[in-house]
Amino acid sequence: MDLGTLSFISWWAPFLSFLIIGFFTRKKGRFSAYLSIGAIFLSLILSILIILNIEELKTPISKEIVWLPAGVSRGVAGANSIYFGFYLDRLSAIMLFVVALVAFAVQVYSIGYMSEESSPSLGRYYAYHSLFAFSMIGLTLSKNILQIFVFWELVGLCSYLLIGFYYYKPEAARAALKAFWITKLGDVGFIIGILILYFKFGVIDIHELINKPYILKEDFNLGSLVLILIFCGAVGKSAQFPLHIWLPDAMEGPTPVSALIHAATMVAAGVYLVSRLFPVFELFENVMWIIAIIGSFTAFLSATMALVQEDIKRILAYSTISQLGYMMAALGVGSIVAGFFHLFTHAYFKALLFLGAGAAIHAVHSNSIWHMGGIFRKAPITSLTFGIGTLALCGIPPFSGFYSKEEIIIKTYYYDNKLPFLFLIVTVFLTAFYMGRAYTVAFLTKPRTKEAQDAHDPDFSMSFSLILLAIFSIFAGFYHEKISHLLSYLQGSEFHHSKVSTLPKILSLLLAFLGLFFSYYLYSAKPLVLTNLKLRFSYIYTVLQRRYYIDDIFEWIYRKIVVLLSVLASWWDRHIVDGIVNWVVYNTGRIGRSLRVIQTGIVQDYAFYIVIGATFMLILILRGF
Repeated sequence: MDLGTLSFISWWAPFLSFLIIGFFTRKKGRFSAYLSIGAIFLSLILSILIILNIEELKTPISKEIVWLPAGVSRGVAGANSIYFGFYLDRLSAIMLFVVALVAFAVQVYSIGYMSEESSPSLGRYYAYHSLFAFSMIGLTLSKNILQIFVFWELVGLCSYLLIGFYYYKPEAARAALKAFWITKLGDVGFIIGILILYFKFGVIDIHELINKPYILKEDFNLGSLVLILIFCGAVGKSAQFPLHIWLPDAMEGPTPVSALIHAATMVAAGVYLVSRLFPVFELFENVMWIIAIIGSFTAFLSATMALVQEDIKRILAYSTISQLGYMMAALGVGSIVAGFFHLFTHAYFKALLFLGAGAAIHAVHSNSIWHMGGIFRKAPITSLTFGIGTLALCGIPPFSGFYSKEEIIIKTYYYDNKLPFLFLIVTVFLTAFYMGRAYTVAFLTKPRTKEAQDAHDPDFSMSFSLILLAIFSIFAGFYHEKISHLLSYLQGSEFHHSKVSTLPKILSLLLAFLGLFFSYYLYSAKPLVLTNLKLRFSYIYTVLQRRYYIDDIFEWIYRKIVVLLSVLASWWDRHIVDGIVNWVVYNTGRIGRSLRVIQTGIVQDYAFYIVIGATFMLILILRGF
């Protein structure tokens, strides 16, 4: 079987699972779970076979059928037919493996975590998971940008369904709607960018864009606008400033859903989109500068907000936003290898952290780190795997995060503008501090509740996923050179230096260790010092807890502007539009009633009207009308 066929089967297997569960087995929760896991396991096995033969993808594999014929686009300069199909190259092959592995681990983990759900509810849960996997793999393998957008929106729909899985809880319903509408703000820019790209440049095919990126430089200003609009979609989906506000609230979904969304699927879609079109983006230095600044600032901003969070899932949520900022910053400074490699490693240790947090929550029945403590002694598997994820996230060698984060720090260090480097190097310390705080309080200090005293490791299905992801969190970093080689065809003019300074490496590592040391020192040994710091910097603490009031600003805009506009639109619709329609209807009826009197039913009357009408027309003709 050729690689194209393998990728096609791996794509559509989860969709077949979704159809069977949705139409036939939804009420059989356990059976639906095994069916969904079997489908994604098949996708994983096939993706591994593709990875093992990835050197064969020197020439991308593409198969398609006509979706929109060229005649539909008549009048568009250079427009061709739009195809629906798949495009398999080395980048999409690696992403396919990442998506399949994380989705598989999360679905296996869910067997234990969701064991108390009713059978129909569990079936619905796994139906959503299968549709999500199909959508994300479809996005990964899409042949053109319009097809990417279709699956982009399907991923958004699935995230809405999964975040709002407990739809009867008001906070879950609100979080799902918030995620849906905030990401749609970015998607408006995305679709406008696609339309301009197609109608002005006549191209949306991925292969054509990668091999002829200079097409957009024919009109530099318009090309820049197109890429900025496409990047707007990435800002929304990958939770970059200022559209980052939806992601922390997405924690209302089940914890495995949080792992799925935060690790390698939905939120990574924006980073993947920029990586997919990287040969085009790197030709526009102005757009790249915007990406670098927004990404690095997002990393710093989110890290500061994570410092004061008490919900362990929210800490990890802000961490995700921050790490996505790292990836965007790397792409912005011109390194697809650094940006995508961090996506690759982050997928495993972030999924591990969320699933580890889920195991801790499962054990103590609370999300607050202050309701935990002592878990290290009671639940060694959970503690050890969460610790591996923490060290990987903090960039401590030899864990995978060290290699990818170090690469980003080096690339930003040599970038002409030093602002991204300054943002990211400070974020290194902040990341180590807030993760050290979370681990110290939740795992290393004394138990604070009876539930924490009785904590224990989860069952086999949950432990299996934790161990699997922990292995990848340790060893994934060793594949840097391999991925660098595989993505060389997309690197273009990526800069290299014959002599790389050790300063950024040493500084990054030193700040990471300092962050871990100070967090342990303050939260395990010096609670009085911590209390005094809170009192002295109470205003800053409040600002961080209120998320810099950014959510309040969005809420004010919604309540004062969006709602007002909707009220005005409603008034206009009821009184002006409906008024005009009602006026036309009323007068039509009145005229009809007036004319009704001539409808006598007497033939002689009708003959008389005909004679009168004919005479009138004859007079008009004779007068020359």
